[in-house]
Amino acid sequence: MSSPLLNLPGAIALGDRTIAAHYGSPLPEQRSLESGRAIVDLSDQAIVTVSGADRLSWLHSFTSQHLLGLQPGESVETLLLDPNGRIQQAIRLVDDGETAWLTVDAAAGDGLMNFLMRMRFALRVEVTNVTEEYAAIGAFDTVEASEGAVGQLRQLGSAAVEWRDPWASLQRGGVQYARGDHPGERWSFVQFIFPRTELARISALVDADEISVAGTMALDPLEIRAWRPNFASEVDERAIPHEFDWLRTAVHLNKGCYRGQETVAKVHNLGHPPRRLVMLHLDGSAGELPAAGALVYRAGESAADDARPVGRITRAANHYEWGPIALALVKRGIPEDAGLEVRLEDSGETIAANPEVIVPADAGATANIPKLKRI
Repeated sequence: MSSPLLNLPGAIALGDRTIAAHYGSPLPEQRSLESGRAIVDLSDQAIVTVSGADRLSWLHSFTSQHLLGLQPGESVETLLLDPNGRIQQAIRLVDDGETAWLTVDAAAGDGLMNFLMRMRFALRVEVTNVTEEYAAIGAFDTVEASEGAVGQLRQLGSAAVEWRDPWASLQRGGVQYARGDHPGERWSFVQFIFPRTELARISALVDADEISVAGTMALDPLEIRAWRPNFASEVDERAIPHEFDWLRTAVHLNKGCYRGQETVAKVHNLGHPPRRLVMLHLDGSAGELPAAGALVYRAGESAADDARPVGRITRAANHYEWGPIALALVKRGIPEDAGLEVRLEDSGETIAANPEVIVPADAGATANIPKLKRI
């Protein structure tokens, strides 16, 4: 369903997406979004509701976060893993006291709905796909802009719920692999779920210059700089939570059994994640950003005939202050201070990349069990 905000002047959509990537000025839009003065249209996300007396205990039993006793309005994120601990869904969840509202990326909606319908058994739960009736709008709730976009959205008075992203701090039961100060500590993203009919009203407010709007190209670089993983961009068929430092907000290590829990516990206590997320500061002289999937090599090695990549780009963007930056998944064994470079797929040219450690090479193995001497 195409969003009414896509009809605003300057709106540009990429590919088959039904929301705007930008409205003509990606960098100013980015600055406006981060400062709390603009909204971002996320109405292509899938929204599923779960109602019934058993809803929280049911969702608690097979996802990674602790949901028992969740208070009305309390926001969490939780992961649905396969039996081997690989990420199948990243779910944004808020409960209003009667209904749990779950949002996932657009392409993941049918998969989540199908899984939940298969898992109902005889429990008192009712699962409904409400994507056609409701839509998500996001904004940053900054101290400097308390009367900004978030305040204006609240004044509409028609949001069903609002989900506050927990990425700003280590959540109860979680663990953080990143060292030192975390760039996500000031992350204040809020996602409102409105009746879809309200999008026309919001669009009219933008058209009347009563509220500013930014495209999704404004949100991507802000997420990259905050080391914020995104299911649609970072997750592949092999991904486990440890590789993204997702244990800090989406996994409760002491909640008991759920799908994939054994892998989560083993990697955290006894092993190491096979890959680790890094942020790359890219050389911008080439004037081109690497595409998602572009291969990453050790510095100076990409030109060799037998060169072997050490990772891949998950997404790259131009940040209004930091310039070209990217997130990449690299092999755990690559030294943290190793210089890297990215090969552009179309031209074959390389871009120098200076890595910033997100997940350290020694992440995991927290049980610190000494190795046995072997003959």
